Amino acid sequence: MDEETRYEAVSSRDARFDGVFFFAVVTTGIYCRPSCPAVTPKRANVRFYPSAAAAQRAGFRACRRCRPDAAPGSAEWNVRADLVGRAMRLIGDGVVDREGVAGLADRLGYSSRQVHRQLTEELGAGPVALARAQRAHTARVLLQTTDLPVTELAFASGFTSVRQFNDTMRETYARTPSALRAQAPGTRGRAAAGIPLRLAHRGPYAAREIFDFLQRRAVPGIEETLGAPGARTYRRTLRLPYGTAVAEVREPRPAGQPRRGHWLDCRLHLTDPRDLSTAVQRVRRLFDLDADPYAVDERLGADPHLAPLVAARPGLRSPGAADGEELAVRAVLGQQVTVAAAARLAGTLVAAYGKPLAAPDGGLTHVFPEPATLADATLEELGMPDSRRRALRTVATALADGRVRLDPGVDRDATERALLDLPGIGPWTAGYIRMRALGDPDVFLPGDAGARHGLTALGAPADACDAWRPWRSYALHHLWNHTPPREPKDA
Repeated sequence: MDEETRYEAVSSRDARFDGVFFFAVVTTGIYCRPSCPAVTPKRANVRFYPSAAAAQRAGFRACRRCRPDAAPGSAEWNVRADLVGRAMRLIGDGVVDREGVAGLADRLGYSSRQVHRQLTEELGAGPVALARAQRAHTARVLLQTTDLPVTELAFASGFTSVRQFNDTMRETYARTPSALRAQAPGTRGRAAAGIPLRLAHRGPYAAREIFDFLQRRAVPGIEETLGAPGARTYRRTLRLPYGTAVAEVREPRPAGQPRRGHWLDCRLHLTDPRDLSTAVQRVRRLFDLDADPYAVDERLGADPHLAPLVAARPGLRSPGAADGEELAVRAVLGQQVTVAAAARLAGTLVAAYGKPLAAPDGGLTHVFPEPATLADATLEELGMPDSRRRALRTVATALADGRVRLDPGVDRDATERALLDLPGIGPWTAGYIRMRALGDPDVFLPGDAGARHGLTALGAPADACDAWRPWRSYALHHLWNHTPPREPKDA
């Protein structure tokens, strides 16, 4: 997009571009998302920035009306497999806060200088500035939703000192932390009571399908879905860098009923508030909230075979994973068995090897077992053939010793090759892990029975998927939703 096209998007308050770019107004000193409801500023007074961090670095503060720091993330980072795309996914997961720029660079396989240079060239800000912008948003959420003492809150947000925290909040929001806290009177509680959040998404969102998908695969002990369709709450446990959490996400109202806005209501119960930003990003990946449904539906809707499916389910998402290692283990458990059987097997695994919560929370009792625990386990409780138990231990061992990594910043092609090198892992399993654990929007599983039957039902040739790039993962979900559930087999 050139600057004139961006200004047209601002003039029309086009929410499709929220998170894709930001604009700042030199006469007011604020920056906004494109859909900001304020009066459109004169073109001569507008500056455009590729990231919120770049706008902040240029001296602009966040708008109080549109809250640009809370915009959905750019779908570009889901698609891109280059250094910048991988780095942005890792920064979102909190790697810079936990491991510093050196840790980020080490995960990416580049020098710190190269990472800083490429991020600055494309986004107008380096990894420290990008992480700092994320910390400020996390701090604002904690200030306005909890009664944590300011000192504790500053370190929980990732700041290294209270002074740095105070300076950043004043620069970003033009208000002191106490003034920001006063903006939300009567709505706060201790972090233990749960942190209420609105997880923004852009465009239409096919909620029923994603809640159906997660409900069918819910693993006893770590997941549950409460309520009837149209008013469900999905709950699950999370294993996080500093502790554990329980995430609750409410299903929005069905299509055709009035909704308050483009977001999912979420509540996070954290044992350590330092995990807030990481937990948010992992829930966002699970529900595919940073997708661009306009681009996906435009491409797939132009195909004569898929057009009726896209029209019937606008905004269909491709669910990711809250924990890549967990998803890999569950993919192996799901080889050549039904979805229901795979969920039961995973529940048995959780009961035998999972880490119990300090106290059960409804039907949630454990977090999923760590790979190191499963690598040395007999797995006799599962009642599976020896070959599949060996495959499960092999995957767990590769994850535990680092031969296979499934964090958001890995090279997807290299990771898929590493998975295929493991005994017992075929193309279906490796592709399914790539689609969900690595969030790749362009995966098709030609050996999947559901995909084959979907193509047959549509009268589409086997190579029709070539025209669906770079959104083949979404096309696959359209096929799965179009035909009765059929069980995949690992090729």
